[in-house]
Amino acid sequence: MYRENYINSLRAELVEMVADYLTPVAMRYGYSDVPLEANIKWRPQVLVLGNYSSGKSTMINEFLNADVQATGQAPTDDSFTIITYDDSESDSDNIHVTETRDGKFLLNNPEYPFEALKKHGQRFASHFRLKKVNSPFLKSLALIDTPGMLDSITERDRGYNYQEVIGDLAQIADLVLIVFDPHKAGTVREAYISIRETLPSYIFEHQLLFVLNRIDECNSLTDLLRVYGTLCWNLSQITGRKDIPMIHLTYSPRATSHNESRDGEMKYLNYLENQREELRRAISEAPRYRLDHLASFVETHGERLAHMLEALVNYRKRLIAFRFKCGFTGFLISLLCGGIAVFAMLASPIFAVNQLTLLAGGAGLALAAFFFWLTVPLKYFGSKFHRNQLKDFDDLTPLGNQTRRDTWGIVRNMTYDYIKKTAGRFSFREAKRGYITVSQICDKGSKDIREALNELAKMGDKGLFGDVEFPFSRKSERQDEKEKAKNK
Repeated sequence: MYRENYINSLRAELVEMVADYLTPVAMRYGYSDVPLEANIKWRPQVLVLGNYSSGKSTMINEFLNADVQATGQAPTDDSFTIITYDDSESDSDNIHVTETRDGKFLLNNPEYPFEALKKHGQRFASHFRLKKVNSPFLKSLALIDTPGMLDSITERDRGYNYQEVIGDLAQIADLVLIVFDPHKAGTVREAYISIRETLPSYIFEHQLLFVLNRIDECNSLTDLLRVYGTLCWNLSQITGRKDIPMIHLTYSPRATSHNESRDGEMKYLNYLENQREELRRAISEAPRYRLDHLASFVETHGERLAHMLEALVNYRKRLIAFRFKCGFTGFLISLLCGGIAVFAMLASPIFAVNQLTLLAGGAGLALAAFFFWLTVPLKYFGSKFHRNQLKDFDDLTPLGNQTRRDTWGIVRNMTYDYIKKTAGRFSFREAKRGYITVSQICDKGSKDIREALNELAKMGDKGLFGDVEFPFSRKSERQDEKEKAKNK
């Protein structure tokens, strides 16, 4: 009980940290169109990807112990389906779909973390839906079934960018399954792009599970080993890893057709029952990964936001230095113009006036020259400076290591668009304040989060530590900070 309370409190604190410190900065500078905490406030999720007819829906039905998703040899479902538990229904032997809702409901309901997917358009919304099922398997997690990956289909055929949708869903998922079948142990084009390019940008390796499904369709153990070896080879080529990733083996006894003539050949399946149970257990462990995911979420977005704000602050620093230099140059030019005017008036017999009048005339001409400098040449040189900064945009921030290069690759376009949209006219003070706040979250906040997770690990399953104060949270202190900020 103590451990469960600790986990719930820690999760709430992480969400609150994102809402209080990261979201305001992210939305102000165009890093995110929706509050960042919307992506992490819902239950743990498992994203299921795979080639068409790889048995994703059949595998899901096996987990739920009910025929919830349509199955077939040909592509049968081209929708993204969120399958979650119905709390209003009591558990019973009759497991079934208790409620279905369309994509518009999912995309506009703040209870669910899918508001950011609105950007993918109406065509995607029409292929997005929710199913509530009274299956005990879903009590602690939600499953996301996806359209089968194909070789020939394009984004134009689908009507939305499939890879971008996969990336957005992977970002909020705690576990991602990629499912293959013996007949296509290789990878089709969309699967290749997802594994090679899309998923590595959004998730860590430990969040990815490879699954060889429908192994009961192999004619013998030798056939299975041949298929397994082929898949291992293909994955090693795609991932570029020297070590072969773990591949879980499974099939659905509910979907297996009984054939007495093959009983002798199928005895190898008896030795793989532990594989099926291991996969089921790995999926059930998704809630355990949730806190690590939340901690990584805070660290990742904190680092990206800090890098983006660093570039914005550097831009403003350069702009301030440029304006000071140009202003000082204009001041000297205006003084020179005023001095020349006074000298000319003294040298000319036409201007036989007293000293005070000469000084007033020279000062007036100097002010006029300075005003002209500020309105015409300085504006021209300022526009040229802005264009040059956008041209050499990567010079705004040091990229000394691969981590910074990777982070900059993600936030570069956002930073560029914001500077271009505002023409560089944004508050230096606010950007610097945001950078300091986010940097503190990255440094101290991340460290405190990991310390809290270590405390959780020490609890084990017994949880006898009682109430624990989180070193990074301290609600009362944060409330005091908010009050001080309001008073200022």
